[in-house]
Amino acid sequence: MIDNTRHDDTISETPFGKRKLKPRACVVESKQHVQSLLCDTLEEQGFIPHACPTLETLEASLRAGFPDLVVVSFSMNGIAMPDTLNLLAARGCGGQVLLIGPRSAPAIVAARELGEQLGLGMLPVLSTPFSDRDLHACVATLAPVEPPPPPAVDVAEALGAGWLELWYQPKIDARSLVLSGAEALIRLRHPNWGIVPPAYFLPDKDDPHFRALSNFVIGRVFEDWRYFVAKSGSIHISINLPLAFFHDASAVDDLRSQFPDHPAFDGLTVEVDGSEVVQNLPLALDTAQRLRFHNIAFSIDDVGTEWPALAALDQFPFSEIKLDRAFVDGSAAGRLKRSVCRQIVDMAKSHGVKTVAEGVESREDFFAMHGIGVDFIQGFLFGKPMTTRNFARTSRQRPSLVSSA
Repeated sequence: MIDNTRHDDTISETPFGKRKLKPRACVVESKQHVQSLLCDTLEEQGFIPHACPTLETLEASLRAGFPDLVVVSFSMNGIAMPDTLNLLAARGCGGQVLLIGPRSAPAIVAARELGEQLGLGMLPVLSTPFSDRDLHACVATLAPVEPPPPPAVDVAEALGAGWLELWYQPKIDARSLVLSGAEALIRLRHPNWGIVPPAYFLPDKDDPHFRALSNFVIGRVFEDWRYFVAKSGSIHISINLPLAFFHDASAVDDLRSQFPDHPAFDGLTVEVDGSEVVQNLPLALDTAQRLRFHNIAFSIDDVGTEWPALAALDQFPFSEIKLDRAFVDGSAAGRLKRSVCRQIVDMAKSHGVKTVAEGVESREDFFAMHGIGVDFIQGFLFGKPMTTRNFARTSRQRPSLVSSA
């Protein structure tokens, strides 16, 4: 599944000035796990975060360029809040300051009063414990409304500079609501633009760099799998590859040769776009057949209007069908969308194939998909794509059925 929403190349008006950069956030915190939590959450909300575990690193950060947001955590060890606030004022920091801690704690009350006396831009205190939504509400005026326009960077530059990484979105069992796997989604971490979604940098499938990009995804996903095993346990992962990748006769063997030599590794799922499959059925059928002998499942991604061509197949070596989000989103209220999804699910069941509903963002659509018998759910209702570290931290938590509003 690839997010492919594009936006116009415009300079958006923001509280932090008229510039083609994401807002920068400085996190003043010495505890590494708190740093990671705050930085990951701010990054997901559109900031470029930087951790400052000491006053020296904070001062260096201020010299390098004033942040748009300074987050000061009450849990910090060895960094006095008054020293932090005095340093910000002495250096003329014009960014907003967010204090995190018990709202009524004397230290928080005193720090907020001091910040106001020093003329700093003090945001309302973020009281602990807090959720991602609480943090977003505090910094909403600084968070970018739209993703940035595409940076002047190509895949070769990104690969050479080490800017690419994989993020993971959970796949949830529709009946038990437990985590059943994850899809790896490529992201670009640009030094000035922050996290850039793939629609802004993915090359065309006939681009010579697409093979290098595919090789990067394959190599990185197994590194991340080893990290997951060490931190939170084994997880089944799906990756996206173009069907053209398998034109090379050695591609399947090359992929298999990189499998982790670990007893917990249970194979891999390769997702290929449904339109590619329908346009080149002989290659898709041959590839799916060969992959099965290496414990690699072939998933047909974004299936919508292509389903009649798949239904006509006598041979069906595929393991999974993913329903196109265009038909899933709004299916609770859209009878036609729900009808298409039901026909795809019925076709999959006739071949003993599992189904995944993509883009589930509301409780109503979840219940609609559950009602027609979809096996797995993927979407913001249960989890957005997240960094490897963040996914490992949250993967053992049972998902909750919450509203996406």
